[in-house]
Amino acid sequence: MNDVLVSPQTIRKITWRLVPLLLICYVFAHLDRVNIGFAKASMSLDLHLNDAMYGFGAGLFFISYMIFGVPSNMLLEKFGPKRWIACMMLFWGVTSTAMMFAQNSTHFYILRFLLGVAEAGFFPSIIVYINRWFPSRSRGKITAMFTLAVPLASVLGAPLSGWIIQTFHASANLHGWQWMLMLEGVPVILLGIIILCYLPDKFSRVTWLSEKEKQLLNKELNFEENKKIEHSQESFICFLKDPKLLVLFGVYSAVMLGMNAVNFWMPDLIGNTGVDNKTNVGLLTAIPWFLACIFMVATGASADRHNERRWHLIIPLLMVTIGFIGAGIFYNNLYILMIFLCIATMGTGTSLPMFWQIPPAFLTAKNVAIGVAFISSLGNLASFLAPYLIGWVKNYTGSASIGLYILAILIALGASLLLLIPAKTLK
Repeated sequence: MNDVLVSPQTIRKITWRLVPLLLICYVFAHLDRVNIGFAKASMSLDLHLNDAMYGFGAGLFFISYMIFGVPSNMLLEKFGPKRWIACMMLFWGVTSTAMMFAQNSTHFYILRFLLGVAEAGFFPSIIVYINRWFPSRSRGKITAMFTLAVPLASVLGAPLSGWIIQTFHASANLHGWQWMLMLEGVPVILLGIIILCYLPDKFSRVTWLSEKEKQLLNKELNFEENKKIEHSQESFICFLKDPKLLVLFGVYSAVMLGMNAVNFWMPDLIGNTGVDNKTNVGLLTAIPWFLACIFMVATGASADRHNERRWHLIIPLLMVTIGFIGAGIFYNNLYILMIFLCIATMGTGTSLPMFWQIPPAFLTAKNVAIGVAFISSLGNLASFLAPYLIGWVKNYTGSASIGLYILAILIALGASLLLLIPAKTLK
């Protein structure tokens, strides 16, 4: 095998050519997905939303995401990554910007649903794209670098969103949250055009790799694929019948419960401690995500170095569990709350890239696009549950604590499911 290994120099060359652009796109994808968390207070007041209605609208994104995830990735195979990713970005850029014109809960629900339709295939498409460009020995670090967009969207977007809402409120007869949606939605349309012009579909067509580099990359990827076929199910139908699918669904649901509870409710939890300045809330929200940036890259590198995936996912999920329990207990103490929010955010930010190292171990190249989309789509049932559950509990009890405890239990159960997968299959 050593004679077909792609050199580290080639991996670095591909990384610098592709990952920065994909990272920027995913920053805006995640920001467009969660920026209503920063606008919750003022938007809810203007659109007459209570906590349960806000949670329901936030979660609707994931219902449409679930429905359209697999069809979207089937279209990826038909049109190619470049054209289909560009189309998705143009659609969600227009939809996200149009949210600024919402005037009531119905508009809010419809636009959130459409945003889910637009983004349904984006993340699964990028995971498939990474698998077609990078050998498995480097995917942990590469996927972690790409999913840095999740914490970066909050590190950069949280203070920016808070500042826009605070500074531009009442300018040109628009509310601050309307300005935020416009200024963060329009760049996505421009990025869609850049993707269409710049992103290559296949490494065989690029001029910045030598013929020798292309041959070595093709050999290593083919070697991995042939080895996988020997130990994998023969068809996607067989995979659907495999009990491991239920395990993957349960684990991914735990990942999404943590991710979306943090995304949609952390600004509100911080604000409820008495921090009422939007800019300060944004700055405080950025701190846990900044720590998550460091932790997720270090964990991804460790997973590659030790060729171990299972415990590198279990430990982050247990961190989310501890963080949510602590946040529920100390919800009215800003300083202790921030400690537990940092623990939870570091865990949830890291669990996402770590999870996506697991499904490709059971899927051949022929089935990976639909398989990844299938798991992603089913898992978004949990994405709907997380914001809605906390909103419903908070609306009827006056506190988010019980909702956080319930999520902590479910996430711990999801982490325990990983013990059902033999460690040797994840190497």
